[in-house]
Amino acid sequence: MNDSNTAHLGAPARRLDVIIVGAGFGGMYAVYKFRELGLAIQGFEAGGNVGGVWYWNRYPGARVDLPSIDYSYAFSPEIEQEWTWKEQFAAQPELLDYINFVADRLDLRKHIQFNTRVTSAVWDEARQLWRVTTDQGDVCEAPICIMATGPLSIPKDPEIPGLASFKGDLLRAAKWPHQPVSFAGKRVGIIGTGSTGIQIIQEIGPQCGELFVFQRTPSFTMPMRNEELTPDYVAEVKRNYKSIREAALNSAVGGVRPTSTRGFFTVTPRQRQSLLEDAWKQGGLNMLGTFSDLLLNEEANEHVAEFVRGKISEMVKDPATAEALKPRGYPIFARRPCLDNTYYDTFNLPTVHLKNCLVDPILEITERGVRLESGEVELDMLILATGYDGLTGALMAFDVVGRGGLTVNEVWKSGARGHLGLMMAGFPNLFLTTGPTGPAALANIIRTSEHDVDWIATAMAHMDAKGLTAMEPTPAAEDRWMAIVAALAERTLVSKAKTWYVGANVEGKSQGLTMFTGGFVKYREYCRTAAEAGYTDFTFEPAREMATA
Repeated sequence: MNDSNTAHLGAPARRLDVIIVGAGFGGMYAVYKFRELGLAIQGFEAGGNVGGVWYWNRYPGARVDLPSIDYSYAFSPEIEQEWTWKEQFAAQPELLDYINFVADRLDLRKHIQFNTRVTSAVWDEARQLWRVTTDQGDVCEAPICIMATGPLSIPKDPEIPGLASFKGDLLRAAKWPHQPVSFAGKRVGIIGTGSTGIQIIQEIGPQCGELFVFQRTPSFTMPMRNEELTPDYVAEVKRNYKSIREAALNSAVGGVRPTSTRGFFTVTPRQRQSLLEDAWKQGGLNMLGTFSDLLLNEEANEHVAEFVRGKISEMVKDPATAEALKPRGYPIFARRPCLDNTYYDTFNLPTVHLKNCLVDPILEITERGVRLESGEVELDMLILATGYDGLTGALMAFDVVGRGGLTVNEVWKSGARGHLGLMMAGFPNLFLTTGPTGPAALANIIRTSEHDVDWIATAMAHMDAKGLTAMEPTPAAEDRWMAIVAALAERTLVSKAKTWYVGANVEGKSQGLTMFTGGFVKYREYCRTAAEAGYTDFTFEPAREMATA
């Protein structure tokens, strides 16, 4: 913790150059980048320390599903050499250790006010400033405001009646207690079988007196095959970080996951089976990269889905349970791909019970547990692993007001809009990292964050060099970008599943795939072209003398 948490309470408006909201990977890099440029900066973070989602996600089994060497900063060769990863897929404690190491190494915390939630950001047209207020009484003003709030930062409870009536222990995966939780001898229920739920279930299943898994939509999950990293391998990585990062920047996913140009039906059935078996054996997200058209060709996708369903039957002893665990009705990889260590094996334990809520739906949560159509399941503890109001939730959770009183909530009422995932028409100098109309959750979040912050810095340098300010995309440019996003969305099977990707997990939320699905390297090309063309897709105002605050 730092002393700045209380340094500005009750103070008059502070004038800054850049305000940064959020202290996850994007916010931390923005703090570093703009401090090194000699600018007056202030970061705000609702959590008690750096880390973003990894500060909050302390639930049992929390672990990254990308290789650790890939899920790490590339901007500092010194940090690459000084930090040593222990596991191929780092668990949350190691990830948080890494994040804190970076914050310590670069002395970032003194620029971030923790335990502070931004409550409004309002554009002052006359003074060309963003006026930002917080729940701690702070008022700051700056010409530049960067929303590094991330695609997953607003947890969502399930829309099930009676949640507040439960008298047992109610735990939320996204806001897990910082102290240890005991499951021994307890009847525990969990709602949610996405990536988070899968990680929790496999971890606590053997620890509970009994575990009841309330499954509404089964997920496809594949073996992680995690390994401890040997010193020799770590040394190899450190010698070759430059080429590893270059490969990531030039990949569709912004990472080093294997990809292929091989179409599914270009090889024989025997060869396909062999390739899928090898991908299953290798683990991780290798299967997604085994063929090039798995998110384009429904028939190819169903072949792979059936392969995974067959693996579930091999691992789960009870045929009825195995059948209930098999996802159907949506394409594999259209929901977030999940990785596990012992998920399916957990259902072979006599104390773990699968409640298939597709055939036996949840009616309500009661004082004593969960009432299904078939009757009540009494519980000592209920865990909610029901995800987030993704992509747009963070910016729609407080007042962001642009020109003429225009709010983000109004603009995004029918779905996210913007240009390049970085800016929105009507909101001058409001920059986003991993915004909902860029690759967002479909590419390596750290590569995307670094790219976005660097692009913002270049745009700011352009304004300084030209004596310009109040930068925003033209409505026409925004329309063209959203047309590109929509055309790509029509081609991909990602839009065929009811997920948080398309807003389907939040009642009343406008649905549609607004993320750019053309791949990270193509996204970088669009952004680079916009800058090299002299920002012709943007309007600017000449800088004018600012009134004193």
